[in-house]
Amino acid sequence: MLKQYETVFIATPVLSDSQMKEAVAKYTQLIKDNGGEVVYEEDWGLKQLAYPIQHKTSGFYYLIEFKADPQFVNVLETQYHRDERIIRFLTVALDKDAAAYAEKRRAGKTAKAAETVENKED
Repeated sequence: MLKQYETVFIATPVLSDSQMKEAVAKYTQLIKDNGGEVVYEEDWGLKQLAYPIQHKTSGFYYLIEFKADPQFVNVLETQYHRDERIIRFLTVALDKDAAAYAEKRRAGKTAKAAETVENKED
C-alpha cells in the first residue's frame, strides 16, 4: 500500500536554473520509476538560510508531495545524501489529517493563482 509523503530539499545556491530543474526532474523521475506517484510539486525559490550550511547562507528550496511504498523513502534519502547539489532535506509521512490539510492548501493555492490570472486579464 502506498503512503503519502512530503519531502523538502535545499539545493546549493550556485546552481543555474537549468541545473535546478535537472535536479528536480531526477527526483520526480526516481519516485515514478520506483512505483510512486508525484501528487504535487512547488518551487519555493531562493531563500536565506537561518544558519550557514556548508559555508552557504542561502539555498533553493523545493517541495515534492508524493505517494510511495514505505521502503522507498530510504532509497530517496540515500540519493539525497549522494547528490552534492543537495545540502539539506527532510521527508515526512503524512497522516490522514496532514494529507487533508495539504490538499486544502493546494486547492487554496490554485484558486489564488486562478484569481490572479483573472485579475490580470481585466
